[in-house]
Amino acid sequence: MSCSALRADIRKSDVDRFRAAIVQQIGLQFDDAKLPFLNEVLQRRLDRLRCASASYLGGLEDHPSCDELSALAQELTVGETYFFRHNDQFRALAEVALPERMQARESSRALRLLSAGCASGEEAYSLAIVAQETITDPSWHMTIQAIDLNPTALKKARRARYSAWALREAPIDVRQKWFRANSRELVLEEKARGAVQFDVGNLASANPELWQQSAYDVIFCRNVLMYFAPEQMRAAIARIAESLAPGGYLFLGHAETLRGISDEFHLCHTHDTFYYRRKESAALAQPHPSPIRAGVRPARAVIPNVVLATAWVDTIRQASERVAALLSAPSAEKIATRSDSSGWTLAPVFDLLRSERFAEALDYMCSGPAGADHDSDAILVKAVLLAQSGQIAAAQEACQRLLLIDELNAGAHYVLALCREHAGEYGRAMEHDRLAAHLDPAFAMPRLHCGLLARRAGEFDAARRELAQAVVLLKREDISRLLLFGGGFTREALIALSESAVTDCGGRL
Repeated sequence: MSCSALRADIRKSDVDRFRAAIVQQIGLQFDDAKLPFLNEVLQRRLDRLRCASASYLGGLEDHPSCDELSALAQELTVGETYFFRHNDQFRALAEVALPERMQARESSRALRLLSAGCASGEEAYSLAIVAQETITDPSWHMTIQAIDLNPTALKKARRARYSAWALREAPIDVRQKWFRANSRELVLEEKARGAVQFDVGNLASANPELWQQSAYDVIFCRNVLMYFAPEQMRAAIARIAESLAPGGYLFLGHAETLRGISDEFHLCHTHDTFYYRRKESAALAQPHPSPIRAGVRPARAVIPNVVLATAWVDTIRQASERVAALLSAPSAEKIATRSDSSGWTLAPVFDLLRSERFAEALDYMCSGPAGADHDSDAILVKAVLLAQSGQIAAAQEACQRLLLIDELNAGAHYVLALCREHAGEYGRAMEHDRLAAHLDPAFAMPRLHCGLLARRAGEFDAARRELAQAVVLLKREDISRLLLFGGGFTREALIALSESAVTDCGGRL
């Protein structure tokens, strides 16, 4: 990109073009509140290049140089990170992902890892330390590639010199073994430095050399894609999926999920963290079992003074308060009015639920056409009604069928939590609640259910956290979801139950 003419005053339309070009070339999305910031960035780039806005924007849209994209990355990205950030994911890497990939690669005895969006190198070097402490057999060859679009961050990464603050979450034995003090800095040992290759890379670009088919065994791409525009995120995840070997592992940030983005992965939950495993084939297959977290304490006797007197699925089935709200949410209307080729729809079910005729609603679902058995929305509604009517085995079977179609269905995991609680398997019930909450962070009911289970088990700190979050989410929960999942409780009743349980656990709202 070359410019010579001095810029004119920047117009709003120029900033809008600039924002759109950033999405196209880098993937990053900025809302309207960031327009003043983008205006400042655009002004700085035009001043630096002595360029008119029309010429600059045209070049950015059509053929941007790597140098210009790198300069924009320095302006637009935040690279704050530290060693062993969210260490639970590194424990899952050491104890699950690497052993499984070593077994899969036994013939070649070579593993390849990628740190995508590596910033100043802390994540990539954490991978190197974990991999070298896990893979002690010298006959194995392990390489780690790390990419970022910000050259300044990469320069710091290659120096491998960090402050004590960057190692604040690193275990003491790791600091002692892998770093040496040099004045006020801590210098990484050469063995770990040499394991990582740093390169400029753009996650929004379809680089065939970077995204080779089945090239990687493990990819860490954390807290990057959450800033991408939806279409750019889908494209990036598609490239990641293609470049991961079947059975390979993807670690995202704690606030990132593949729900609604990709069906190429199984969701895993171990070590109190979530991550993904690429499916063995593109065909729908049995979900890879998500290992259940060990160490959940068995349920204690129920503490009095809260509505929960039996399993929650029984409580909601016996509730005396019934939902009286109209079915007005757009998402519910979309589900209810959609029909199959025979004209059968879910609309009558929601009408029956609104009128408290739950048995008739279940009868309607059971009499649906054969095609309803393959419709994810219909299966979920039927599973909910089966659970609330006490037909637990049938509800569980419906959820398992649904997960074969949509493994990342939050509603199915919530209903399975109810089923597991009914069977007395409280640890597994909480596991499904956590899966549901991770897959849909706005879904209130799994938070409420998990909080009640934690309260029952005497885990009061966890109970207070979950129930307090449930209160926040219930206040803005979709009316249709309250109608379907609330079991007859009104929004106000569910909030009151949550607040009462928080107080009973020693908390305050």
